[in-house]
Amino acid sequence: MKKVVFILLFFGFCFTINAQSEPKVGDELVINAQKGQSYNYIKFPKLNTLNKRGKIANYKSVHGDIVIIDEVTTDKNNTTYVVLKKKDGSKFFGLNSTVKANYAKALESGEMSKG
Repeated sequence: MKKVVFILLFFGFCFTINAQSEPKVGDELVINAQKGQSYNYIKFPKLNTLNKRGKIANYKSVHGDIVIIDEVTTDKNNTTYVVLKKKDGSKFFGLNSTVKANYAKALESGEMSKG
């Protein structure tokens, strides 16, 4: 009987851990500084596009921004993508109100973190 209870608790614990890694609409995330020239897994506009539109061509304006998951999609390869909006409702670089990101890889690389 003790083994059955232990196994049930173990499966419940594993289910809880797995459920926390899945993104949900409304979750808050923080955008961190990138490690290279640009973001690899968050699809921000390229620097030359920002420059052409008269904006300052750097990503420093989004460092530390709190974003909210607006939509969660999974493609046929089981890759989870999220659509992000700023918490304060403003636009990214004054251009886009939303951006798309590869959820797992962006968290793993440190481009964004859970808030």
